[in-house]
Amino acid sequence: MPEASVAHFYDELADDYHLIYSDWDASIRRQGDALDALIGQARTAVLDCSCGIGTQAIGLALRGHSVTGTDLSPRAAARAVREAARRGVSLPAAAADMRRLPFPDGRFDSVVCADNSLPHLLTEQDVRAALTEMRRVLRPAGLLLVSTRPYEDLLRDRPTSTPPHVHRAAADGERTVTFQLWHWHDDGEHYDLEHFQLLPAGGEWRVKVRRTTYWALGQGRLADLAAKAGFVAPEWRMPQETGFFQPLLVARAGE
Repeated sequence: MPEASVAHFYDELADDYHLIYSDWDASIRRQGDALDALIGQARTAVLDCSCGIGTQAIGLALRGHSVTGTDLSPRAAARAVREAARRGVSLPAAAADMRRLPFPDGRFDSVVCADNSLPHLLTEQDVRAALTEMRRVLRPAGLLLVSTRPYEDLLRDRPTSTPPHVHRAAADGERTVTFQLWHWHDDGEHYDLEHFQLLPAGGEWRVKVRRTTYWALGQGRLADLAAKAGFVAPEWRMPQETGFFQPLLVARAGE
C-alpha cells in the first residue's frame, strides 16, 4: 500500500466525508447499534483501527464502550476527536498504520476495522500483517469485526461506477452529489477509484476529485488470511442479519 497516497486521500476527504451520508448522525447511531449488538457486552475496550472521522467509533462510544481510534490520516483522526467531543463522548485518536499498531499486547476486548478500510492494503503480505497486529492487541478470545464491500458480487460484475448519492444540508437545503468511477486493473482484482463530489457554489457546481486504489478481496480469501493470522472460527455475517451496511467478517482471537 502506498501509505502517503492513502493518507493524502483521506486527509483531503476529511472535511467533507460526512457528505457521503444522507444523515451522518443517524448513520453513527445505526452503525454503532449494529456493532454493539455483535460485541454483546457492556463497556468493553474497543480499538477502531481505521476510525476515519469517527462514524463507527463515536457510535460505539455513545453505547458506553471505551473506544480508542487510529487512522492513517492525521486529519481524519483529529476530526474524529472533535466530533466525539461535540456529541459528549471521549474518543482518544491518533494517526497510525494498522500494520504497526502503537499498543501493547492484549490491550483490547474488540478490534473494529470497518467501511472497506482493510482493502486499501494491496497484497496478502500487508493484509496478513495488519490482521496479525489486530490479533496481537486483542485479549485471548477477543472479537474482530472487519467490514468490506460485497466483493463476491463485485468481482463477478466488475462495475465501473456507483450511483450518485445526494446529501441535502439541513440548514439551507443545498445539495452535494457524490459518486465514484472504478477503473479495474488487468488482474481483475485491484481497481483505481475516483471519488467525485459536486458541491454547490453560488448557482454553479464545484467539483472535487480524490483518487485511491483498492483490492477487491474476496470473502473466502480474507477469512483464510484471518485464520493464518491467529483468529479462530472466522465467519461472514450479512447486512440483512446484522443491520450493518456492509458484510462483516467476525472472528475471535485464538488462545
